[in-house]
Amino acid sequence: MILVRLPTRICSLIILRAALRQAHSSVPPQPVPPLLQTLQRYLTALEPLLPPDELQHTRKIVQKFGCPGGLGEKLQRELNKRAKHSHNWISDWWVQWAYLECRQPLAVHSNPAISLPKRDFTDWRGQLVFASKLIAGVLDFKAQVDSGRLEVEYMRGQPLCMELFPLLFSSCRIPGPKHDHVIHYGRPRRGPAHITVVRNYQFFQLDVYNSDGTPLTESQIHAQLLRIRSQSWKTDKEPMGILTSEHRHTWGQAYTRLLRDKINKESVRLIEKSIFTLCLDSPVMRISDDKYSSRMAAQILHGGGTFSNSGNRWFDKTLQFVVGEDGSWGLLYEHATAEGPPIATLLDHVLEYCKKPDRMRAPLIPLPMPKKLYFYINSEIKWDLEMAKQNLDILINDLDIKCFNFQRFGKEFVKQLKLSPNSFIQVAIQLAYYRVHSEVCAACDIASLRMFRGGRTDYIRSPTNQMLSFIQAFDDDAVSREAKVQLLRGAVDAYSILTEQLLMGQGIDRHLLGLKLQAIEEGLSVPRIFMDTAYGLATHWKLRTGQVPSNTDSVMCFGPLVPDGYAVCYNPQQDHVHFSVTAFNCCEETNAEKLALTLERSLRDLQELFQPTV
Repeated sequence: MILVRLPTRICSLIILRAALRQAHSSVPPQPVPPLLQTLQRYLTALEPLLPPDELQHTRKIVQKFGCPGGLGEKLQRELNKRAKHSHNWISDWWVQWAYLECRQPLAVHSNPAISLPKRDFTDWRGQLVFASKLIAGVLDFKAQVDSGRLEVEYMRGQPLCMELFPLLFSSCRIPGPKHDHVIHYGRPRRGPAHITVVRNYQFFQLDVYNSDGTPLTESQIHAQLLRIRSQSWKTDKEPMGILTSEHRHTWGQAYTRLLRDKINKESVRLIEKSIFTLCLDSPVMRISDDKYSSRMAAQILHGGGTFSNSGNRWFDKTLQFVVGEDGSWGLLYEHATAEGPPIATLLDHVLEYCKKPDRMRAPLIPLPMPKKLYFYINSEIKWDLEMAKQNLDILINDLDIKCFNFQRFGKEFVKQLKLSPNSFIQVAIQLAYYRVHSEVCAACDIASLRMFRGGRTDYIRSPTNQMLSFIQAFDDDAVSREAKVQLLRGAVDAYSILTEQLLMGQGIDRHLLGLKLQAIEEGLSVPRIFMDTAYGLATHWKLRTGQVPSNTDSVMCFGPLVPDGYAVCYNPQQDHVHFSVTAFNCCEETNAEKLALTLERSLRDLQELFQPTV
């Protein structure tokens, strides 16, 4: 028997492919829900939002679409064929439609930010020590992914699809005139060996592997970061990263102009190919403790503006870790390639890694100086930069962010009531919205479909009929406490049922989108069901919500989906819940701080419903 020793990177590739095949074999394909089931659930979801006459009008349109031999049946047959001959019948369409064809800026509108608990340093020395540890921790996680050693995750006893993990590294979104695309350079055999470090608006290529393929030790990384600091003192450089915050069409045109120059093209390609980006932010203005979490979430999300750290971002990059001199830190990620749960897994690994002491001694090998990336700025690019600065500052000034930590109770209290914490919080959010605006609205709770091969997300819809009944009764003194408790339990249970349906692949929104896009692909007119006013109302998401699946006291933050809407993100821990609320100042009807205060009061009121005070 002859044993052949393969190169390490080839072995890694073989192991990765084998691991992915194993993971995929145990994850079923995503089903196409039955047509009539989706149409009926769609009508049910409209009931709390529409007056009876409008609902009756829409019911006729829906019935015609789903009648035997009708257009709906024809499109459904084609979707079933697509499901048999594709990896996932909706995910590629969803990424293209929801992200790559969206022309709004990635900053605020698309990229989510995660702000993590403040570290115990307050100057640049501590910043670089922690950044070194952070880089080493991310590389350690990447090694697990590349080698196939990353354990398959489970939810409710079922394996989850692990496909997104390899795509987190060495990926970048590329702007285009009509739509964007994502490019991935992370092949284990010959993938990039560098990260990008940006400080004072200046980008550097930092190789993070030795010549023998081993990752740099923390002390080696620290020495290289010190070198980068010594080369990036001046802050009079143009903030090239701000170009990536523009409207996608505008940035696509500027991107083409930028890459005409050979030096610019080389610098941009090195940023795009890098494993990830590390943003070393300068200090920001000190503020009161009650506003600190909101300020830090904003810093991670958009950098604080052109006179702060926004030039230290490349918003197209899939992963950007941000470390400030004051101990603040977090992660900004691009949504076309990444979802919240894999990001949370990565962050949990990094946090555990950061608890370990650095026992690796640095090899006595001279390291090459980190390569500074240069840009040639002509008059056209200068104009693009000035426009990008103005537009980003307008966007940042328009965004209102309020983060708070609700400390009266956490998910343990809700579990003791034998209720779902997520459903309970969703009822509280709708109650708060109703108290502020005297109406309910279309709301989407982002939920994962990783129980299926290639699955991404779907929307859990609220409000339900049961939720509306509870909300309308809650502030009515004529309704008894016992009746309110029963109505609340009914609302929570109804939302939990919707969650179960979605996790089984029986949600309605991706299915409806698939039917619409199937018609477009066949060159048909957009079906009337999707041109109906009710469909526009049902998909005008005034509440965009999401739960962070994290074990840490992190706060996720993203902007609203519509100009007159909110985004509410929450992270339930055992005895407290972190919240972030965002809204746009340009809309006179919305106010992030008012909704946040009302949400806090609504949660207290719900607690007192079960634990009345004398």
